[in-house]
Amino acid sequence: MSIDIRRVYEKLAKKTGKLFLVDRVWPRGVKKDKLADVIWLRDVAPSTALRKWFGHDPQKWERFLSKYFEELDEHPDTWSAILEAAGSGSVTLLYGAKDTEHNQAVALRAYLEKRLKHTRAS
Repeated sequence: MSIDIRRVYEKLAKKTGKLFLVDRVWPRGVKKDKLADVIWLRDVAPSTALRKWFGHDPQKWERFLSKYFEELDEHPDTWSAILEAAGSGSVTLLYGAKDTEHNQAVALRAYLEKRLKHTRAS
């Protein structure tokens, strides 16, 4: 039971668990057949307005997390499939951003891991 993250442009290691693309827009230059086994959950990504406001600015990271988590709280249907898959095995969240520390996949993993802990404790 783990949630990994990986940049969609990196070579994927041997498939373990389910793969989820968590970008609102399709990654530039990636052919759809390369991600044939990937489940694209565009609605789990930050809203377009939030994504544009954030702009991967590390100084806005904490505020971005707060706003993004609010969006996720309001729409559990967008992330429930990931949480369900993570509860029974490994999942990998794929993203396209260049910044490997300040992106929606990092934020989403933190959010989901907190949810998993809460679920296990209940």
